[in-house]
Amino acid sequence: MLKVSKYLRWQEILPRVLVDLIIIHLSLLAAFAVSADYHGLHLNNPAEAHALLAAFKACYVKFCWLLAPIFIVTFALNGFYTRSRAHRSNYKAFVILRGVGIGVALFLTANFFLSLGSNELLGRAVTLLFAVFAALGVSLARVLKSEFDKYFEVVAKTPAAVSPRGHKVLVVGGAGYIGSVLVRRLLEQGRRVRVLDALLYGAAPVKDLAGNPNFELVEGDCRNISDVVAAMEDVESVIHLAAIVGDPACAQQPERAREINYAATRMLIEVCKGHRVGRFIFASSCSVYGATNFEVDEQAELFPLSLYARTKVDSERVLLQESSRGFHSTVVRFATVFGLGYRPRFDLVVNLLCAKAFQEGVITIYNGQQWRPFIHVADAARAIGLLLDAPLERVSGEVFNVGDPLLNHTLAEVGQKISKVFPATRVEHIDNSDRRNYRVSFAKLFNLLEFRSQYELDDGIMEFKRAFEAKRITNYNSSHYHNERLLAECDDPLTYKSDFDAQIMAALAVPRPIRLTPRRRIVAVSSGEALAASSTRANRPIRN
Repeated sequence: MLKVSKYLRWQEILPRVLVDLIIIHLSLLAAFAVSADYHGLHLNNPAEAHALLAAFKACYVKFCWLLAPIFIVTFALNGFYTRSRAHRSNYKAFVILRGVGIGVALFLTANFFLSLGSNELLGRAVTLLFAVFAALGVSLARVLKSEFDKYFEVVAKTPAAVSPRGHKVLVVGGAGYIGSVLVRRLLEQGRRVRVLDALLYGAAPVKDLAGNPNFELVEGDCRNISDVVAAMEDVESVIHLAAIVGDPACAQQPERAREINYAATRMLIEVCKGHRVGRFIFASSCSVYGATNFEVDEQAELFPLSLYARTKVDSERVLLQESSRGFHSTVVRFATVFGLGYRPRFDLVVNLLCAKAFQEGVITIYNGQQWRPFIHVADAARAIGLLLDAPLERVSGEVFNVGDPLLNHTLAEVGQKISKVFPATRVEHIDNSDRRNYRVSFAKLFNLLEFRSQYELDDGIMEFKRAFEAKRITNYNSSHYHNERLLAECDDPLTYKSDFDAQIMAALAVPRPIRLTPRRRIVAVSSGEALAASSTRANRPIRN
């Protein structure tokens, strides 16, 4: 049965349906015309050609009404207007040929039974031409649209409920791995961008932006209320990327992780409300799903297995509870990020394996059959930009997995792809007790924004190969490229500007109690309860 998502907009589907219907009609008429032309000119038999044209006309008039219900329904059931729009070119071509073939077969079957006792059956030559023209026409329409989308952006003259490009956006953590890519993208779109960042990893990722009149860097800590209030002045949207990222880094300094990843989020929410900031996008992680053998979507049960994942779940819960008419929050759960970026990281699996392949010639794959979803850092930034432009009524209070279904890979596949780019690499496979495994559905984001990754794993691997060969990165083991190592080397740079700041963080670091309300988006346990659940798996998983 065809399932249509609530996020699928019929105003986008109807033009595609009409174009396909026109192509099918024109294909049948073209098949008739070519067949008549062949008999009239090449066989020098004008009388037969005229007779054929008359027969074709009668056949078309009698059966053209079948084209719409047969082909459009067949195309829809084959995912032409939903699923197949996310496919890559090779598989999309197969889906199109399959849909056209089934449609032609059904049309011929109907033509046969409705033409019993008459001479209005389609001939083999016309049938073959019709199938070829239809397949070429439907394929060409999609190729042309794809090429058009590469060079042009269609924007409504008077967009409704969409963030204006000229407004000021605050990116908390904008000098980080994803943030430094996102900030450049927002500036290219003509936005005014302010970054609030403690610059724990340095200012180099955004240093070259200092001369841009639309860019402002505020060095401050998201745990200090005075820094947050100052950065929030004249801001209309907030993108919250600041976090202690990764399981090892959070486990190393758990109190600090809870303050930055959770307590600071709660404080940002309150300051946003006080400044009437309407839109808030929060960066979460697909790690909130824990381990599962099934493909999970945004409605799946949450089972955080680490402190990092638990802080994300707690923050999501608060954000979605607080979403209201005046405060519109959106949660994005990123797949595992890879790619070069302006602040390279080598504590991420793909990036680390690329570095080891180049510099050591050996990579180790643990439990290669485990699945992971991946996304390039540039695509992660692009997704945030698209959600920032999306109509509020479609993203307010919503959660989106950010990635691409074609970038769900096993770790063994990752190793194979790296060994192709670095052919001298020896790949070692080791099994251990860590059996975390999950695949993620990204249909919700695609149905809303037609989001697809522009970078595949191969692209990211090649980026690192070129960077290493050009000696842009010489020592991937430097603590500058590893969150956990850098945090171990330096003390917490935060200096509370008052006792009040310290008291606020202490109070907000305690997870809120559950509020069971009908409008609740997520039911979550507290950090302490989640810790017990992750160790015993006896508690009920969190459900959206």
